[in-house]
Amino acid sequence: MGTEALTRLAEEHVDHRFKGLPPDAYGLTVAELAAQRRNLFRDGDRDGGGFTTPVLALSAERLAHNLALMETYTARHGLAFAPHGKTSMAPQLFHRQIEHGAWGITLAVPHQVRVARAFGIQRIFLANELVDAAALRWIAAELAADPEFRLVAYVDSVRGVELMDAALAGAARPVDVVIELGAGDGARTGVRTEAEAEQVAAAVAAVPTLRLVGVAGYEGEVPKADPERVRSYLRRLVELAVGLDRAGRFGEADEIVVSAGGSAWFDAVADVFAGIPELSGPVLKLLRSGAYVSHDDGHYRRLTPFGRVPEEGALEPAFRLWAQVVSRPAPEQAFANAGKRDAAHDLDLPTAQVVRRNGEERPAAGITVTGLSDQHTWLRTDPEADVEVGDWIGFGLSHPCTSFDKWQLIPVAEADGTVVDYIRTFF
Repeated sequence: MGTEALTRLAEEHVDHRFKGLPPDAYGLTVAELAAQRRNLFRDGDRDGGGFTTPVLALSAERLAHNLALMETYTARHGLAFAPHGKTSMAPQLFHRQIEHGAWGITLAVPHQVRVARAFGIQRIFLANELVDAAALRWIAAELAADPEFRLVAYVDSVRGVELMDAALAGAARPVDVVIELGAGDGARTGVRTEAEAEQVAAAVAAVPTLRLVGVAGYEGEVPKADPERVRSYLRRLVELAVGLDRAGRFGEADEIVVSAGGSAWFDAVADVFAGIPELSGPVLKLLRSGAYVSHDDGHYRRLTPFGRVPEEGALEPAFRLWAQVVSRPAPEQAFANAGKRDAAHDLDLPTAQVVRRNGEERPAAGITVTGLSDQHTWLRTDPEADVEVGDWIGFGLSHPCTSFDKWQLIPVAEADGTVVDYIRTFF
């Protein structure tokens, strides 16, 4: 099912839905356009590309590097890996992640699960509470129709268990659940105490529609996070798993899931999970970092654990947003034709990295992004800045989770600008 669905993506026709693509490609299938290997930077002559600005591109080489690096890292540390698919919502990338050793894909809401299932993803970790009756009935039907499909979801309240049980009444297979442990006062979801966790575990044990298989949490929500606070929370998560196991709460589980791991503290997860003691069944140590696939030039560049453990390697930012200078109204000011509709801006503004003119590329010295309008990037230009109307500027972006969602079809370009593939997103 997954291969056929991916093939259908390649058969989709290029049209007005997709920003930045060559106008003369309209009517071609995505596969036909990819086979032409157009160049991102050359103009639209007979041998050119014809891409229009703004256009977001992924680096083919850096994407491959990041996929391989996390495969090596998780294997080295004995971790199973379910990268968070909400980052890209790109089934082509889901399958590449699985080809690089991922156990499955993490998702956050039922719509995302439906996308993943439409493209044949067989293991899904739903890192969220799920009490929507219609969604639960759909999941029950998926589980009944496909014996190979596995889904694991969060629970954090007795009331949630009751709602799930009511919606799943008569289901052919129980839904696997893990108890989410909150990361402290002021954190997001999750039980706050071990006593609450035991109450939820007892509630799960009392219904036939659910099966308790482990514990999970998100260390990125630890208040005032630092290495010791994060490790303290993760140790508490492990201790919760040990306590529930000793109480016999995982008796029906084939394996015991212990899961954590955003993209900022996976080194701490690896360290603490290495110390998980022997439990009554095999332990699935499940890491969920998702932003690694593209990395970024801001938020995660500052926070990446590879900055703390450089001997493990380094992720590379794979995104670049290309926009064109359309106005130079004053010596100290210029405007490019990309804005909030095109660039992530929830954590940091884009950063000007390079300028292209007449086929030559140079650093964007003296050019600073000061703001974004809906369709314009505000640029401050220092006296030494060499920038003219018509120049292309390549911008680095911060926060991949709000970069992918602005683009439905993203060119994948090699270092010389040759576009070798297109990534389809589903937000």
